Amino acid sequence: MPGRARANGEGSIFPYRNGFAAYVWVTKPDGKRTRKYVYGQTREAVHDKWIRLHQQAKAGPVVTRLPTLAGYLDSWLRDVVEPNLAPATAANYDMFVRLYITPELGSRRLDKLSVRDVQTWLNQLRSACQYCLQGKDAARPEGKRKCCAADRCCKRTVSDRTARDAWTTLRAALNNAVRDELLTRNPAALLRVAKPRPRTDKPWSVDEVRQFLESARADGDPLYAAYVLILVLGLRRGEVLGLRWEDVNLTANELSVTYQLQRIRRQLLHRETKTEASDATLPLPAICTAALQSRQEDQKRHQEHVGRAWQDNGLVFTTRLGTPVEPRNFHREFKTRCRKAGVREISVHTTRRTCATLLVALDVHPRVMMRILRHSQIAVTMNIYAQVASEATETALTRLGDQFL
Repeated sequence: MPGRARANGEGSIFPYRNGFAAYVWVTKPDGKRTRKYVYGQTREAVHDKWIRLHQQAKAGPVVTRLPTLAGYLDSWLRDVVEPNLAPATAANYDMFVRLYITPELGSRRLDKLSVRDVQTWLNQLRSACQYCLQGKDAARPEGKRKCCAADRCCKRTVSDRTARDAWTTLRAALNNAVRDELLTRNPAALLRVAKPRPRTDKPWSVDEVRQFLESARADGDPLYAAYVLILVLGLRRGEVLGLRWEDVNLTANELSVTYQLQRIRRQLLHRETKTEASDATLPLPAICTAALQSRQEDQKRHQEHVGRAWQDNGLVFTTRLGTPVEPRNFHREFKTRCRKAGVREISVHTTRRTCATLLVALDVHPRVMMRILRHSQIAVTMNIYAQVASEATETALTRLGDQFL
C-alpha cells in the first residue's frame, strides 16, 4: 500500500479562484490549533509561502490574525506603557503616536510594515509642515488664521530631536510586538537614525547667580527660596515645587527629596521622584536654611491673612491661598526674574548645570557631585564635570604650557 503523500498537519496546496492557496495547521499563542492560509497567483509562489509557514509553525506559536499598526499601538499604550512607565513618559509616547505615527502609518497591517515604509515616513516627517498636517491653523477662529489655512504655508517642520523621538517610540512599540511573537523582526530597528547634537544654554557664572539671587531677595520675591534651592542644591523644577514641609528639617539643616509636582494630561500630579537615585537627604547650607525660614514665615502670614480660604496641602511653595504652584507659572516667573535681574535668560533646567559648574569651580569631587545632583550614573556627572568654565580651561592650558618653557 503506498505511503501517505503528506503527514498529519502538513496542510495542502490547491487551486483557488484565479490562483492557488495553501494551509498549514498551526498552534496559536493561546494554545489552540487552527488552519492558517496563504495565497498567490502561481503554485510556485504559494509553495514558497507554504514552506515559510511550515518553518514558523515548527519554531513556535503563530498568530493567525494581526491588527493594524494603529490598533496595536492603542493596545501597547494601554496594556504596556500606562501600567509600567512614569506618567510623563507615557504621555510623551501617547503624543508621538497620536500626532506623528498613527496619521501616516496607522492603517498598515502590523506584519506588512516594511523598512521602506518606515524610512519613507521618517523622511516625510522631517520635511512636512505640521501646521498643515495637523490642521493647527484651521482650528483657529476664522479671523485669526494666518498661515496654512490661509494658503500661506508656514513650513513648520519638526526638529531633528522630535523626528528621532517619534522613531524611537515606534521602535519601542515594534520591539514589544517582537516579544509578543507578532513579528519576527522589527523594521524600525533596522534603520540608522543619527542622534542630533543637544542644544544647551551656557550656564550662569558665579557673578550672574549672585546678581539673580540678590535681585529676587531685594524685591521680596515669594519664590526666592525656590531659586536658592535649584541653584545651590540643583533641585529640579518638579522636585522644588513638590517639596513638603515634613521633608524639611531646619533644626538639623537637612532636606529630603522624595516627591515632585508635575502637570500631565491636564492633571496636577504630586508623585514620587523620577528614579530611586533621585531620592536623597541633602545637608542645607546656611543660605538655604535662611531662605526656607523666611519662606515659612511668609507662608504663615498668608495663612493668617486669608483665614478659612487657606488650602493646606503641606507644600513649601504655594500661592497666596495655599494651592500648589503651577509648573508653567514657575517657568514664567523665573524668566521674568531673569529680566528684572538683568542676567542672561536660561531655562529652569539649565540651573542644574549652573549648580554643577559652580561645584566644578569649587573643585568638588565627581562622586560628591553625583550625590548632590542625584545622578543615577557617574557617566552623566563626568560629562558635566568635563565641561568646565572657559576660565578654568585657560588656566589649566597656561599651566601646562609653562611646563615646557
